[in-house]
Amino acid sequence: MSGELTWDLYLSLSGMKFLEFTIWGAWAPVLASRLLGPLKMTGKQLGWIYGTLPLACILSPMVAGQIVDRWCATELYMAASHLLGGLFLLAAARATRFVPLLLLMACHALCFAPTLALVNSLTFAHLPNPEVNYFRVRVWGAVSWVLIGWVLTMWRRSGKAQVAGADSLVLAAICSFVMGLYCFTLPHTPPAHTGAGALPFVKAISLLGDPNFLIFLVISFIVTTQLQFYHLGTARFLEDIGTSHASIPAAMSIAQIAQVVAMAVILPYIFQPLGYQWILAMGTGFWLVMFLVYARTRPRNLIIASMVLHGLAYAFFFDAAFIYVNRVAPTDIRGSAQGLYTTATLGIGLFVGTQFTGAVMDYFRRDGSFRWRPIFLVPCVLLSLCVLAFAVLFKG
Repeated sequence: MSGELTWDLYLSLSGMKFLEFTIWGAWAPVLASRLLGPLKMTGKQLGWIYGTLPLACILSPMVAGQIVDRWCATELYMAASHLLGGLFLLAAARATRFVPLLLLMACHALCFAPTLALVNSLTFAHLPNPEVNYFRVRVWGAVSWVLIGWVLTMWRRSGKAQVAGADSLVLAAICSFVMGLYCFTLPHTPPAHTGAGALPFVKAISLLGDPNFLIFLVISFIVTTQLQFYHLGTARFLEDIGTSHASIPAAMSIAQIAQVVAMAVILPYIFQPLGYQWILAMGTGFWLVMFLVYARTRPRNLIIASMVLHGLAYAFFFDAAFIYVNRVAPTDIRGSAQGLYTTATLGIGLFVGTQFTGAVMDYFRRDGSFRWRPIFLVPCVLLSLCVLAFAVLFKG
């Protein structure tokens, strides 16, 4: 890795980030509306289908990290994963019953989940000065989430998509195929582990022996359990307060616009002066304020505007965390270390969150209607404690 970020490398890594998040962004913000509406599924069924990706993040990133750290080039593993994952998404688009849809989304998730960690390990393997340059590359993932939401909105308004159908899954499948082919063009990233000594995932788990890293991971886990209130609740919430179904993808893209601004304009300049501790605390605080606004349930324009805080929080919290993991992990296990963080947060954390959120939504559901105020007050309690814990206990 050279000491300077060349244009060729910048464009290659930025394109990878862009395409990676079109896949997730095509279906995650809006599929819940279809499941709760036309398919008439319960909150618990919604939680299980959205829980397939967190479950896959428990099972597969550490295994994938072991493979790419020891045996297989990272870009080839990602290419195969995305091409196969696209096939499962196409099949899921035709499923209308709970069990078949659950199984197909689980198969896609097992393909997609490892790549969330691997795009980071590949980036850090080639990127000079990641504490400055990472945000300039990662910003394109947020841009793609905005654009794919607009594409889905325009497709629906054109009348060529079936609004009550699975257009979001079809779009995600197309994006997955494109990403799979693009992976063959990425910088070659061979296994870094020599094959001697402990297995990479065993060495990654040993990072928990560092009390500061353990505190960081535990707080991160708790924070991510609360984020499914946004992912599972927002689309239906917006409909209930008067937002048209076709406009929801574009409305929710305001969060990613804020994420773009955070990574392109704010974080490169304040990250090093503030440090990991206060960046992570601020990110968690942004989510707390957003849910407090949600709990007011009006006015609608303020609620939509508050999604800016989700974009800021995502950039401040997750992207700072990925850089922190890269900093503390030895070079030969960085793929496994990113896999460990992904397993704990996007895996166990989000899965616990889907089950918890689904149960809370069902508890506060009366005659098919949700009582949104108490639903959104629930995450406010734990997030306020997490802000305090980052400020007092974690030393980054």
